[in-house]
Amino acid sequence: MSARTATPESAFPTARERSAAYALRPLAPGQGGAFALSAIERAELVKRGLPARAVQEMSAAMGVPREQLMRAVGLARSTVERKLAARGRLSESESEKLVGLSRLIGQVDAMVRESGAAPSGFDAARWFAAWMAEPVAALGGLRPQQLLDTADGREALATLLLQMRSGVYA
Repeated sequence: MSARTATPESAFPTARERSAAYALRPLAPGQGGAFALSAIERAELVKRGLPARAVQEMSAAMGVPREQLMRAVGLARSTVERKLAARGRLSESESEKLVGLSRLIGQVDAMVRESGAAPSGFDAARWFAAWMAEPVAALGGLRPQQLLDTADGREALATLLLQMRSGVYA
């Protein structure tokens, strides 16, 4: 008999968990992040809680400092840092904010790809990071990052992106 102990199957992520986690990784052209997931898949992902490292991955994908990202989406720095150190998971509300951000970035990626005019090397995450930091006239001069911390704010940004796509706001 081997001295090696059996590892419970629950210690290994399921295929669904892996695919949902990959949806939040840095967004290469052709990937849709959380935008590509169904509403049910997003809800399941949020309820499970994202690994705290998703904050690092998202900030790296966007090319913004982690603190700036946490401030924009309304995450408490000390809580996230503690969860990162413990390799823990984010709460439902924290996860929902990151999934919502990923969904917006995926929406931008899908819009650009579907337009057929995607510039070579277009990076939706970095484009979104630059866009969120600048005042937008259609938002009454607010910066999109000022709306990322609430579901209604993210919904308003998704609507604005759709309007930009149709040419209402260019």
